[in-house]
Amino acid sequence: MAASNPPDPADACPVDHKTREAWLAQAKKANPSQPRTPPHAAAALATPGCDSTAMEASQSAQPPKAVDAIRRLGVEREISTIPRALPNDDAPASARPANSEKDTGADKKTGNWIYPSEQMFFEAMKRKAYSPDETDMHTIVPIHNAVNERAWKEIKEWEKGRGSEACGGPKLASFSGLSSSLTPRARLNTLMGYKPPFDRHDWVVDRCGTKVEYVIDFYAGKDEGRAGKDLNFYLDVRPKLNTWEGVKLRAFKFVGL
Repeated sequence: MAASNPPDPADACPVDHKTREAWLAQAKKANPSQPRTPPHAAAALATPGCDSTAMEASQSAQPPKAVDAIRRLGVEREISTIPRALPNDDAPASARPANSEKDTGADKKTGNWIYPSEQMFFEAMKRKAYSPDETDMHTIVPIHNAVNERAWKEIKEWEKGRGSEACGGPKLASFSGLSSSLTPRARLNTLMGYKPPFDRHDWVVDRCGTKVEYVIDFYAGKDEGRAGKDLNFYLDVRPKLNTWEGVKLRAFKFVGL
C-alpha cells in the first residue's frame, strides 16, 4: 500500500455482532446494575472479521447523531504487551505480511501493537456496516484488549524454550478473524453437544524468522458464582497442524515437553 494512503489501525479488529454480544453478555453478568441497550439482531457479515490487513474505509459522512456520539468516546489508546514483527524494508513485497505497513499501530518506543481507542473502534464498525451502540464501546474495548493479552500469554507458553529467546522472544506478525469458520476441534465439540466458540482468530507468530501459525477459539466461560469471576472466557490456543513445526509443538505438549 502506498505511504500516502495509510490504513486505519481501528480496522485491525472491529468485532462482529456475534463476538460483540458474547462480550456484552459476560459484562452484564459482572455488572448487572449497569444499564445498556438491548442486543441488536445478528446480521449476515458483509466482510471477514478482524484482521491485520489494511481495509478500505468508507468516506461517507457520518450523520449528526453519530458524530456527536463519536465525540463522547475515548481517544486514548492502550499499548499492548505484544511485540510486533516488522519486515526488513529491503524485503520484497511478496515476503512481507499483510500488515507490514509500519504506521498501522506499532508503538515507536516499545515496538508493540497498539490497541484502537473507543472512538476508533466505533468508527471502524460503522464503516463496516455494523450498527454499534456508542455506550457499548466502554465495555467492548477493555474486554477486547484483555482477551488478546490472554491469548498472547498462552502463545508465549507454547513458544517457551523453542528458540525465540535468541532474538528477544516471539513476535506477532499478523492475525485474522474467522468467526464464521469453525476449526475441526470446535466442529467436533459442537457435534458432541457443546456450544460453539463465539469467535476464532488465526495468528502468525515470528520466531526469529520462522513463521509459526496458531489458531484460537474463543468460548464464553461459565459463571463460577465467585466475586471477580463473573467475567470470564476460555481460550483454546494451539499451533495449527498445517506444518511439521505445528505437529511437533502439539506432540511435545501432549507428552509434557
